[in-house]
Amino acid sequence: MPGTSRNELWPALRVDEWTATRDTLHMWTQIIGKLRLAQAPEVNHWWHVPLYVSARGLTTSAIPYDQGIFDIEFDFIDHQLHIRAGTGARHRINLEPKSVAAFYAEVMAALHALDIEITILARPVEVETAIPFAEDITHAAYDRDHAHTFWRQLVAADRVLNRFRGQFTGKASPVHFFWGAMDLAYSRFSGRTAPPHPGGAPNCADWVMVEGYSRELASAGFWPGGTAEGSFYAYAYPEPSGYADTPIRPPAGYYDAAIHEFLLPYETVRCADEPEATVLEFLQSTYEAAAGVGWDRELLDVDPAHRTATRYVTEPH
Repeated sequence: MPGTSRNELWPALRVDEWTATRDTLHMWTQIIGKLRLAQAPEVNHWWHVPLYVSARGLTTSAIPYDQGIFDIEFDFIDHQLHIRAGTGARHRINLEPKSVAAFYAEVMAALHALDIEITILARPVEVETAIPFAEDITHAAYDRDHAHTFWRQLVAADRVLNRFRGQFTGKASPVHFFWGAMDLAYSRFSGRTAPPHPGGAPNCADWVMVEGYSRELASAGFWPGGTAEGSFYAYAYPEPSGYADTPIRPPAGYYDAAIHEFLLPYETVRCADEPEATVLEFLQSTYEAAAGVGWDRELLDVDPAHRTATRYVTEPH
């Protein structure tokens, strides 16, 4: 946006300063995400369950219910959860310090008031300690400034990931927020099947991962963890031979053998002269490392010259 400084576009937020809010918000997004999971028609790789970055926070997009629709949006500007039915009825819940148990009770009561009755598996997934939502009084922090800043980080990450998405013509996911691991993710696919994933995610059935990774892919995204201010990440499944030793760009990116992913510290990005270009360099070089064997790059990659030549231009009237 014109007149917006780099610090506003790429705000600083140390993970250790907002861990309590992050972990509470993680549980809140799982509750809302599970409502979408319960109602949305199934799509490959669980693309029917994530949330999406919106102009105010994170949204489910439209969810079918009975013969109508509803949606739910985390508003990190006014700090409210909006539940909106296609009938025009709506309900708002304040985002403020409160336990997961209290938030869960308010959400289910609001849905009932809107004549929306949904049953979910009411405990979290992909976390080591899965406290049922109705019993979780451990996570109860909410700092408005931290939640707002995290959303602004997501806005910046979403913008650059969507630019990268436009450079690929093959099967690709949306840029979406997976509430299981609390990461903004985007995946490209080679078109080939993949060996069954071994699973192993905490409190998550192995068959969930088998479906998620049923095709060969190169995935990347942003995660509020890994390094001091969060990390851009990239990985491949199955991981090709020599992938971990492939030189990538920029030099600050590195392979973390403990999690089998390349990481680029968010702090490196926001302090760079050209943050978006820095992320795009990381995304492109890690994609090349994943696609170096067997991917039909000539078919799958966009030719920038062709894209420019065929771009539609609106003539002034």
